[in-house]
Amino acid sequence: MNKRDIALIIIILIIAVLSYCIMNISSDKDGDMVLVTVDGKSYGTYKLHEDREFEIQNEYGYNIISIHDGEVCIKDADCPDKYCVKQGKISKNNESIICLPHKLVIETVRTMDDGGAGDIDSVAK
Repeated sequence: MNKRDIALIIIILIIAVLSYCIMNISSDKDGDMVLVTVDGKSYGTYKLHEDREFEIQNEYGYNIISIHDGEVCIKDADCPDKYCVKQGKISKNNESIICLPHKLVIETVRTMDDGGAGDIDSVAK
């Protein structure tokens, strides 16, 4: 290895570390809304700080979603592998839980606060 190879490796490592830090800082904020989508269609939007539990039943099966103490999780599901239940609780901005057999996506997002621009400009379909 010559000096140019070592310099290139160091530059790539610096870029990777900076990218990692930027990604972690931007997702460090807690979300305040939960977006639920079933089969590509919006099912509902819920406040993350309001405790609730509800069931989504469709032709693919059922999921029981729990919002408690600013976190959301899938409490139970009848899918064969239950990966969605094993994903645990989410609360940070832009985190998601996905149940592929039931075509269910749960996302946490941060909406506008303090008159700021917020993270959501619009929803495209």
